[in-house]
Amino acid sequence: MKNNVFHVHNQVPVKHSIPTDTHKKTDVSFKDILQKEQLNISHHAKVRMKERNITLDETKWNNMQDKLKDAKAKGVTDSLVLVEDAALLVSVKNNTVITALDRSEMESKLITNINGAIMLD
Repeated sequence: MKNNVFHVHNQVPVKHSIPTDTHKKTDVSFKDILQKEQLNISHHAKVRMKERNITLDETKWNNMQDKLKDAKAKGVTDSLVLVEDAALLVSVKNNTVITALDRSEMESKLITNINGAIMLD
């Protein structure tokens, strides 16, 4: 009985670099950039804010967005934002308010998985 040995060589694909034109026009508009930087509110957070009658005026909202940009620059990814009568959990990396709590609820709550806090009182 003959032992037939077959050697199969794995072929490794060769990556070719393709020069790119650095002067190509992008399809991203200024409006798209601004919207990406805007702070969003998740559906869950909208429901919680409505249930708990939590509102933020434009000045506080803008101040919170500015502080979140600073936090993002310092490496914060998830933050607890404390305002006068509420606490908001924010995904800084996704620019999204995740949920909202009334400050009176905070007495019995443990907040985990955050790496930054912002106080706007």
